[in-house]
Amino acid sequence: MIVVISPESEQINEHYLIEELFANGLDYFHIRKYHFSDDEMRQYIDLIPPQLRGQLVLHSHFHLAREFNINRFHINEKHRVSQQIIYFPEKFHYSTSVHKIQDYNHLSNFWEYAFFSPVFPSISKENYGVENAVLQDIKHKKDSSILLLGLGGIHHKNYQSLREQGADGGALLGSIWQTPQPLSNFLKCKKIDLLY
Repeated sequence: MIVVISPESEQINEHYLIEELFANGLDYFHIRKYHFSDDEMRQYIDLIPPQLRGQLVLHSHFHLAREFNINRFHINEKHRVSQQIIYFPEKFHYSTSVHKIQDYNHLSNFWEYAFFSPVFPSISKENYGVENAVLQDIKHKKDSSILLLGLGGIHHKNYQSLREQGADGGALLGSIWQTPQPLSNFLKCKKIDLLY
């Protein structure tokens, strides 16, 4: 499984690229725009075709989910640990983030998947993951119905090693939004992903 996380700041042709990624096999697109007002978030989602909204994952602005037929939420580690989780009576899907394999191994099956980071030195955050990369810890993953997606510094040249360590997929950020050939990078990762 491959997901892409939105850039923090607006990118040229951002929505065009989102549609291209979906057309080429993107599983889910995580909207991480904490700084947006409600109106800005509405405008952002409005530019994504309605037929793709079932594959959108909100990191904030959960109260807008029903308005846009979005049924996926990402709850960050801080909010998960403090049990600040928004529950809806309908069938919603939840993902979260962890930074220690022990935390992943203790997640309940409430969670569909979890980001595990940083697996490599970050592309988008300078010096993040240089001293504390967790790639080698994936081998301690217990069998689980919760998918483990690597996050941090992932690109087509290291994606295979991520999968070989036992990750169920990856979350792409810097290799999409901070490179001149984002679609090419995605397609190379997707090609590797299909081998597993």
